[in-house]
Amino acid sequence: HEKRQQQPLLTLAQARANREQVPFDDLPVPAFTGLRVVRPELAELRAMIDWQFFFLAWEVKGKFPAILEQPVARELYDEANVLLDQIIADGSLRAEGVYGFWPAAADGDDILIDVAAVNADAPAAAGQPTRDGRLALPMLRQQTAKPAGRPNRCLADYVAPAGDHLGAFAVAIHGADVLAASFEASQDDYRSIMVKALADRLAEAFAEYIHLRARRDWFEPDADPALADLHAERFRGIRPAFGYPASPDHSEKRVLFDLLEAEKVGLGLTESFAMTPASAVSGIIFAHPSSRYFTVGRIGRDQVEEYAARRGQSIAETERWLRPNLAYDPK
Repeated sequence: HEKRQQQPLLTLAQARANREQVPFDDLPVPAFTGLRVVRPELAELRAMIDWQFFFLAWEVKGKFPAILEQPVARELYDEANVLLDQIIADGSLRAEGVYGFWPAAADGDDILIDVAAVNADAPAAAGQPTRDGRLALPMLRQQTAKPAGRPNRCLADYVAPAGDHLGAFAVAIHGADVLAASFEASQDDYRSIMVKALADRLAEAFAEYIHLRARRDWFEPDADPALADLHAERFRGIRPAFGYPASPDHSEKRVLFDLLEAEKVGLGLTESFAMTPASAVSGIIFAHPSSRYFTVGRIGRDQVEEYAARRGQSIAETERWLRPNLAYDPK
């Protein structure tokens, strides 16, 4: 930990000079712009579950499916599938989500989204800055000094300066809290925990389902990946989430939810920008074949001050949400 803290930082100008240079000679156009609501059957999502993470939730170690040779893992797996059969039969859980595409362009480290071009009556993102009538989505850039040949990445690097598009999605599994509470009321804590674990896996499967659908609608019309390739992310494009390493500002979820009109499909945000219901996944979708996940890591005061100005908020508020990434003590 100390060693990471001692890694030298570049100035923001130096980091931008070392941005990732990618070609924009392939700008696919999505089949539609605007929003689509999706309500898949749970049986369809069940087939896309990554069971590896189910066992991690129970702190049982091993690789799926070999892990099933362990008696405790086999018991968990069998009982989970019995409960899934029951859930699908009685409809106690349901899947609902939304995804969409918008014309977009990069301007420095910002992604500009032309929401009005899709829907002139679309609600404005609360307090979010605009530029030339477009919604500005500020991104953060890596500032840690890199070895020669390695760029300081920013998600905006993967969007063209003009003529591109950006996708976004938010999905959730509804009903898990009620079902878990019913088991708790009958003092069945085991199945209460099992419901929550399964709802989380179904939500992640839903995110994979909607990302695949978005890729087919946008730049991979014939995509038919094997399940192992899907889980290993061996495909073009990424779907980073706000609050995670490549875009660590949780407060940007407010913009995303406004853009997606996510409340209309039953999703919400707490005051600390946690998603409700708990089994939910959201993110933005990039098509560029060079796009990849990365960690922004530590950032300097110069970037925080500029990012705050681009967000249209105070430095103190920005520091509050980016505290784990600050390379300095804000006090």
